[in-house]
Amino acid sequence: MTPNTDPSTTALSGDGDLPLLQSMLEMRAFEERAAQQYQMGKIGGFCHLYIGQEAVVAGSFAAVRPDDYVITAYRDHAHALGRGTSMNACMAELFGKATGCSKGLGGSMHFFDKDRHVYGGHAIVAAHIPLAIGLAFAAKYRGEDRVTLCYFGDGAIHQGSFHEAFNLASLWNLPVIFICENNGYAMGTAVHRSTPLEELHHRGRGYDMDHSAVDGMNVRAVRDSVRQIAEEIRARPHPHFLEARTYRYRGHSMSDPATYRSKQEVEAKKEEDPIAAFHDTLVGEDLLTEETFKEIQQAARASAAESVIFADESPNPPLDDLHGYVYKRDAP
Repeated sequence: MTPNTDPSTTALSGDGDLPLLQSMLEMRAFEERAAQQYQMGKIGGFCHLYIGQEAVVAGSFAAVRPDDYVITAYRDHAHALGRGTSMNACMAELFGKATGCSKGLGGSMHFFDKDRHVYGGHAIVAAHIPLAIGLAFAAKYRGEDRVTLCYFGDGAIHQGSFHEAFNLASLWNLPVIFICENNGYAMGTAVHRSTPLEELHHRGRGYDMDHSAVDGMNVRAVRDSVRQIAEEIRARPHPHFLEARTYRYRGHSMSDPATYRSKQEVEAKKEEDPIAAFHDTLVGEDLLTEETFKEIQQAARASAAESVIFADESPNPPLDDLHGYVYKRDAP
C-alpha cells in the first residue's frame, strides 16, 4: 500500500502567485476525481464539491498563519487540502477508510486535521459558527494573536446560531473573520428569493461589526483583503464579516441536478472561472508559461489519481471503533 504521505507537489510551496495557482489546481483535481469516484459508488453519503470556489480558500489561507484556526461547514474538502492535509488522507476519508483524516468515521462532511488547526467540516447548517466563537475566545483568553477563520454559505445567515454568534463576537471583541462563501444559492434557493438584503455583509451593521465584500473569483483580491483584515485583528482584536462572492459549477451536492438554474447561467459564470482567469492574468504579466501551467496541472491530477489508489488499498476502520470517540475517554 502506498505510504500515507502528501503526494501533492511541493516545489512551489511558499509565498507568491504560483503557489496560489498550484493550490487551486490541486483542489480542482481532487474534486473532479472525487466526483468520478462518487459516481462509481466508492463514496457513500453526501458529497459537496467546491469546484468554482477555489479562490476563496486559496486566497484566504495565503493571507494568514499556519497556527490560525479554521472551521467550516460541509463543503470542506478544499479547506483541508488548502491547509496541507494530504490528498491521500482526504480521499481515504471520502472512502471511509481508517487512513482518512478523520479515521474514516466522518466522511465528506467531517474533515478534521488537528495538527493543522482545521476543526471541521460540520454538517448542520450554521451549527459550527458558535464553535468559531469558542476558538476565538480561547485565543483571546490566552493572550495570543491568532485569528479564527470561520467559513459558511449564504444559507447560514438565516439561522439563529449565526445571529447569536455574531452578537457575542461583537460584544466580546473576538478575533474572528466570518467568511460567507456566497455562491448565490442556499441548496436550490437563490439569494434574491430568500433575503431582501442581497448585500449580505451588511448584516454586520446590526452587530456594530466591521464588514466588507470581495470578489471571490479573484484569488489575489481575496488574499489581499483577508491579509489586511487579519493584520487589523491581530493589532486590535475584533470580528469582521467578509462576504466572498463566488459561484459553484456543480449542484449543491452530487445528488443535485441543479434544475433551479439554467445551463446558460452556468456557462456564463464559467467565463469567470477563478483558475482560468488567474492563468490568463499570470500569462499576461509574464509570470507563467503554458509549459509551467501544464506541469502544475498534470502534477495535481497525478496526485489526485494516486490518492484514489491509496484510498482503495487502505483498510476499513476496525469494528471496535464503531462506538468509539463518543466520550473523551475513548479518544487516543
